Amino acid sequence: MLRTNQSFLTYVQKLYEQQERKENIIVKQYSKGQKLFSQNENATKIMVIKEGITKCFFTENNDKEYIVEFLGNGEIIGEIEFIRQIACLCNIEAMTDVTVYAIAPDHFSQLIKQSLQLNNLLLNVFAERIINTSSRASYQQVYTIEHSLNKLLELQSRQEISISKEDMASYLGVTVRSLNRVLKNTPHH
Repeated sequence: MLRTNQSFLTYVQKLYEQQERKENIIVKQYSKGQKLFSQNENATKIMVIKEGITKCFFTENNDKEYIVEFLGNGEIIGEIEFIRQIACLCNIEAMTDVTVYAIAPDHFSQLIKQSLQLNNLLLNVFAERIINTSSRASYQQVYTIEHSLNKLLELQSRQEISISKEDMASYLGVTVRSLNRVLKNTPHH
């Protein structure tokens, strides 16, 4: 539910510290509610989350949001858009204050050509995403909304973040009204 990637974070931290003039990779701050990426706009950097939690979501044509994932420490964003040379596939918004390592595209390009470690990390990220997408699809068919909701509520208390009802509903793929019905019938809320 909350994706993190410690090995990617360690890799980028090392790169950041090894820079002589900190210009290829910079540290940027975003406050809660601020967008790191906007759907259909061009991404200017590739980012790795250093600290904090973001939500990755699509806005459909009818302005409905669908949350794909919650992303935390070590998650990379903007790399698919960079590799495919496309506009941002989704929105990424800070749910807490967020600090990122922002990597300049030309530097990222150079790293892809030179670093086997980066390529292995990226392969793992892509494989993990494919697994998560398919397991989440089957999970949502097998388990009830109640079960998924309990997992979300656990995440909320474990991370000490507040997830709005709208965000919960959009992550679970239900309306707020359906969510309220489930919340009403779920003990201890």
